[in-house]
Amino acid sequence: MNNKRLIVEIAEGLGNQLFMYSYAYALSKKLGYDLLIDNTSGFSKKKNQLRKHQQYMLNYFNIKQDIAPESLKYDTSYKQYKKKIEFFVDKFSIQKKFIKEKNIKIKGNKIALPMYVASPDKLSDLLYIQGNFEDECYFKHLRDEVINLYKPSVNYIDRNNIMINSLKKTNSVSIHIRMNRYNEQSHEKNNKQKLLKSEQFTKNIVDYTYRAISYFQDKINDPIFFIWSNDLNSIKHYFNGPNFHFVGGNDVLNDFNLFSYAKHFIVGPSSFHWWGAWLNQNPNKLCVCPHNLSPSNNKNFYPLTWRRI
Repeated sequence: MNNKRLIVEIAEGLGNQLFMYSYAYALSKKLGYDLLIDNTSGFSKKKNQLRKHQQYMLNYFNIKQDIAPESLKYDTSYKQYKKKIEFFVDKFSIQKKFIKEKNIKIKGNKIALPMYVASPDKLSDLLYIQGNFEDECYFKHLRDEVINLYKPSVNYIDRNNIMINSLKKTNSVSIHIRMNRYNEQSHEKNNKQKLLKSEQFTKNIVDYTYRAISYFQDKINDPIFFIWSNDLNSIKHYFNGPNFHFVGGNDVLNDFNLFSYAKHFIVGPSSFHWWGAWLNQNPNKLCVCPHNLSPSNNKNFYPLTWRRI
C-alpha cells in the first residue's frame, strides 16, 4: 500500500452502492491512490437507519475488501460532527481532503453538478469521497473491469434457479417496477400525502412500461416480459397474460444475478435495474428508458445509447 489513500463512503441500496464504488474505483486508478471502503459511516446516518433493508452489499461481489480503519471513518455522532468541522476547514485548505458531489436547486428540483476534481498537486494524500455519482461517463472507459468487479460470488448464487433457462431460451425482456416508492418505510405507511405520491409514481411507471412493451412487440419476435418488483402481489393487477412472467422468491443478490440472463430491458427509474441493464453482456440487447422519470439528481442518469420512450 502506498501513502496515498482514497476512501469512499458507501450507503443506500445496492444500485447506489455500485455507482459510488465505480466512481471511486475509476478516480483511484486515475490518481494512483489506494482505494479503501468506508462500509459503516453511510449506514450510521439517522435517515438510513430507518431503512432496514439497506445494508452494505459490496462484499458479495468480486471486489477487494480493503476496508478503511475505524480511525478514518465517520460512523458515530461525534465523528459526524467532527466531519462537519473538517469539511468546513477543508474549503480553505490548499490541499483538499474531501471530494463531495454537489447539488443545486433549479425550480425546486435538485440537480447534481458534474464532478471536476482538482489537479493532483492540490489534493491531500488522504481523500474522502461522498456522493451518488450516477453517470456512466465517470467509469464507462473501464467497462470490462467494472463488469468483472460486479460478478456476484458463486457462494451466494442459486445456479439452479428455474428462471435462468426461461430467460435464456426466450426473447426475454426484463422489467423492474418499484412499488410504494414514497411510503415503503414503516413510519410512512399512514402518511396520506406520501401514499398519494406513491400511487402517482406507480401510475407513471405503468404507463411508461406499456409504451415500452408496445415498442418491443414491434421490434422483436415473440417477446416474453419478465417482471421484478418489491410487491408482486400488487403489480400483478396491472399485467396479465401468457407473455408476462413474475420473478419472485429471490433475495436481492439473486434477483440482480438474474438480470444478466435477460436479452433486453425496459429500464425504469431504478438504480438497481439500471445496473442490471448496463452490466448485461448480450451484444444485441435493446434498452429503453423513460423520457420523464428518473430516480436521480443527475440529468445524465440514463446512457445516451438507451432509447427514450
